[in-house]
Amino acid sequence: MAEKVMVGMSGGVDSAISALLLKNDGYDVTGVNCRFFCHSDESALSDTEDARAVAEKIGIPFQVMDFTEEFKRTVIGSFISVYENGATPNPCIVCNSQLKFGSMLTEAERQGFDFIATGHYAQCGYDEGSGRYYLKKGADASKDQSYVLYCLTQHQLSRTLFPLGSLTKEKAREIALAENLVNAKKKDSQDICFVPDGDYGSFIEGWLNKTYPAGDFVNTEGKVLGTHKGIIRYTVGQRRGLGLALPAPMYVKEKDVKNNRVVLCSNEELFTRRVEATDINLITCDRLDSPIRVKARTRYSHREQWAKVWQTDENTLHAEFEEPVRAVTAGQSLVLYDGDYVVGGGIIR
Repeated sequence: MAEKVMVGMSGGVDSAISALLLKNDGYDVTGVNCRFFCHSDESALSDTEDARAVAEKIGIPFQVMDFTEEFKRTVIGSFISVYENGATPNPCIVCNSQLKFGSMLTEAERQGFDFIATGHYAQCGYDEGSGRYYLKKGADASKDQSYVLYCLTQHQLSRTLFPLGSLTKEKAREIALAENLVNAKKKDSQDICFVPDGDYGSFIEGWLNKTYPAGDFVNTEGKVLGTHKGIIRYTVGQRRGLGLALPAPMYVKEKDVKNNRVVLCSNEELFTRRVEATDINLITCDRLDSPIRVKARTRYSHREQWAKVWQTDENTLHAEFEEPVRAVTAGQSLVLYDGDYVVGGGIIR
């Protein structure tokens, strides 16, 4: 009997090709469109219907699951809380751990599926030597999404398939065009799904129906440089949009929530060697018993750099980079790599 796979189908081309490849490989595939949150009902319905059309085209069952209330509570709730506390969140990581590989997997197992699958560009499997499941970068370096998947547990990895892991985005598009899928030319989503215009401050104020008071921009010595428009509107490393006329470029260094101040600095002052992360998840081992030399990334868009990393307690990692890294930001994730393999990571403190 063929193994049963529930494929999360967002309406985009990547998840569509994932479902097609798994069906062609002999799996018993069902497509599911998980309703999380979209900017408009019209957009959500369009994505759902694109996913349904692909499922019909390739001949697989299709269902819709509504996780909107859970998404609002966990993903959006966390997003707002992190911003209010002066950090900068990565909601995709929360969504992956709690919903796509959490709630969807729970429902898949309840329905008797062997695996779930998504359209992420990453690879996973089982390593006989270590007796552990691994997470590995996708073959297409330009689309690799392993950074936002470091939070997956051994159980989640044991029940997950990434059909696009060995493909390039270009190849996935070619397959979609050859199969004449309705979403073959559909553009990739670029922004956080619930803030399509990228204006996080206005989204939070609208969601909570509240405003955040203006306060002082100050330099590292405490000198007032101007007035900010609410502390949630800024992130570490930001230069544009400050609304200040300064004699030299200045960047956000930190947010002083207690005093409602945004601290600015020169570019040189944004660099640091030491990073601490909590809420850790390790994939290649249960614990780091001794320091390791790995490459580490402090943001999805940043390049990896060499660092010595050790575990200081059950839930904390300390990294010391060999070269200073720029704009390390609380709330983002420190993700560790041994070659193409994800060692694990945590939330930067």
